[in-house]
Amino acid sequence: MEDLVSVYVTCPDAACAEALGRLAVEERLAACANVLPGVLALYRWEGSLQRDEEVALLLKTRRVLFETLAARLQAEHPYALPCIVAWPIAAATAAYAEWVRSSTRPA
Repeated sequence: MEDLVSVYVTCPDAACAEALGRLAVEERLAACANVLPGVLALYRWEGSLQRDEEVALLLKTRRVLFETLAARLQAEHPYALPCIVAWPIAAATAAYAEWVRSSTRPA
């Protein structure tokens, strides 16, 4: 499974998360996009503590596509410094892993 990753992206609202998820899946940079509303973000920005409602976007893809996916998301993202991080998928069913591989573009 070391070739598969989940990519976590925070967005200001559901419309942004859906648009970025749709872009990633349509361009075959991700096999699937999940839009997860109701995220409360607490973070330090420009010296002060911030509190914002956000929406999380979870994408499933191959590790080799991460840099291309991240660059594409960053180009379309409204944040100056968006959270775009990848977590390795430690295990998955063989059928699901193959679906992710076959649903994404060649590197």
